Amino acid sequence: MNILIVYAHPEPRSLNAALKDFAVEHLRQQGHSVQVSDLYAMKFKAVLDADDYLAHPAAERFNPSEASRLALANGTQADDIAAEQAKLQWADAVILQFPLWWFGLPAILKGWVERVYAYGFAYGVGEHSDHHWGDRYGEGRLAGKRAMLMVSMGGWASHYSERGINGPLNDILFPIHHGMLFYPGFEVLPPFAVYRTSRMDSDGFTTACAQLAQRLDGLWTDAPIAFRRQNGGDYAIPALTLRPELAPGESGLSVHLLHD
Repeated sequence: MNILIVYAHPEPRSLNAALKDFAVEHLRQQGHSVQVSDLYAMKFKAVLDADDYLAHPAAERFNPSEASRLALANGTQADDIAAEQAKLQWADAVILQFPLWWFGLPAILKGWVERVYAYGFAYGVGEHSDHHWGDRYGEGRLAGKRAMLMVSMGGWASHYSERGINGPLNDILFPIHHGMLFYPGFEVLPPFAVYRTSRMDSDGFTTACAQLAQRLDGLWTDAPIAFRRQNGGDYAIPALTLRPELAPGESGLSVHLLHD
C-alpha cells in the first residue's frame, strides 16, 4: 500500500520526529511504500493568496474559491500545491502527524489543507439537487482512502477525557476528523494520541512505538469512526439537518455518529 505522512513539527530532534521515523521504518519493513511531506523542512508556504494561482490577473478581485477552481482546471496552480495533490492521489492512506497547538493544527498544517484542498479537488464536486448535495461527507475525490491522525499533547490523558478540563479529545479533533478528512471522502480511523510528551522517558517511548506499530498494522483492518454519510438518507436536503426521527432530542457533535 501507498502511505503519505504529512508531518508538521519544527524540530528534527523532537519526540514527534522520532515517532515519524519509527512509523516510516515500520511501514517500509511491512512492504508499504511511504512518502513524507515534512512541511517545516520543505518550508511549505502556509498562506493561501493570489500568488498560488499563476494565471490570476493582478488587477482582478481575488476570489479564493473561484481562483482555485480555475487554476486546478487549467493546470495553473503553484507547483507545490500540485505536487501535494499528486501525493494525495497516489496514497491509499494518509497520516497527519502534529502536536496539538492551541486546540488545533499548527498553522503550517492548516495552511497545507487550505492550499492543497482546491475547489474541484477536495470540495465543490458532485451534483447539487433535491436529493444529493455534492459529493462530500463520505463521498468525494478522496473516497476509498483511509486517514489517521498522530497527535501529541503535553497534557495528561485525563485532561482530554469526557470530564477533563480541556474537553474530550474526539470533540477537539472533530473539525479535523469530520471536516477535513471525512468531508472529502476519507474513511477516518480513531486517532493515535501521545500524552505528557515532555515527560516521555525511554521506556515510555518504547511503549509508544509498540502501540503505534499496532495502529499502523491496522490501517486497513481497524474500524473507522462511524460518521453518518451526508447523502445516505440521514440528513434532510438541502437543509442538511439530521432527520428528527434520528437521535431524537439530542444535539451536538455526537449526533453525527451512527449509534448501535
